[in-house]
Amino acid sequence: MIEFRNVSKSFWTGQQRKVILDQASFRVELGKSIGILAPNGTGKTTLINMMCGLEKPDEGEIMRSSKISFPLGFMGGLNNKHTATENCRYIARLYKLEPDYVEAFCRYLCNLEEYFDMPIATYSKGMRARFMLALLLALEFDIYLIDEGMPQSTDVEFNKKAGSVLRDRLQKSTVVIVSHQADILEAFCDTAAVLRDGRLSFYDTLEEAKQVYNYA
Repeated sequence: MIEFRNVSKSFWTGQQRKVILDQASFRVELGKSIGILAPNGTGKTTLINMMCGLEKPDEGEIMRSSKISFPLGFMGGLNNKHTATENCRYIARLYKLEPDYVEAFCRYLCNLEEYFDMPIATYSKGMRARFMLALLLALEFDIYLIDEGMPQSTDVEFNKKAGSVLRDRLQKSTVVIVSHQADILEAFCDTAAVLRDGRLSFYDTLEEAKQVYNYA
């Protein structure tokens, strides 16, 4: 469960204060996946980062009582000077998992071959994306956070393997996905909210949220 209690968040842009959330209170319950529709520039990434603790609110409280993922595609936590092997084993210890399992899982999924034992800094953008998604999938969470859809790779075999694992995980987990495109939410959520001008409004159906979002 994730609960926001009277949470406010804003930024100074250099010319004016940009309000992301204004006294927002809501709860994400296990088993009830939700989509959040928001135009570009309204703070989608900031909102998802606050859910997992990467950013703190200016005011209010955020309560967490479940295992919550970092946002899919988030590259923080990796040491570019270390190899994929070293990063796997370090992250495994942080999450109190068996390092051998996490390393073997990532080796199988992303299939980087000899590059797995080379520093992350030597990886292409696509290789980094494959490794990061594999590492995320090696860790099981109660709530998965997705910012603007799924990370994509140009590697067809990796997409097939990762997609299969991810679909299985999401069937047993709760998803929170934020996007400016309603069609991205349809694969994951039945209920949705709309974020606009610091206000987060919830609706019983995705269709209702889409109508408000499209014509507001």
